[in-house]
Amino acid sequence: MLQNYFPILLFIIVGIAIGVVPVVISWVISQPWLLGTYRPDSEKLSPYECGFEAFEDARMKFDVRYYLIAILFILFDLEIAFLFPWAVALKEIGMPGFVAMLVFLAVLVVGFVYEWMKGALEWE
Repeated sequence: MLQNYFPILLFIIVGIAIGVVPVVISWVISQPWLLGTYRPDSEKLSPYECGFEAFEDARMKFDVRYYLIAILFILFDLEIAFLFPWAVALKEIGMPGFVAMLVFLAVLVVGFVYEWMKGALEWE
């Protein structure tokens, strides 16, 4: 009777191993005693995306330009993501689908040019 439960036990063991083994491997690799001492350079400690020092007070104010650039990136990224399903289904949707996408891309280009002219993409 217990032999019937062996596949379930094996499934649980493999599932736990798949979840735990990568975490343990990454923890071991990240240890300073394995790769030497941790010495971050100036590039690693410099401000990267948000434009402020990483190790300061957590309650400081963000520059509104960061939010603007982030929102614009998400907006244009999502709009471009609509091109992939359209390209896959282009044969089935025919010329009306092609024209609809041209109108969509025209609106996208007009919005992009408007933001460019307004200086929304400048970081200065």
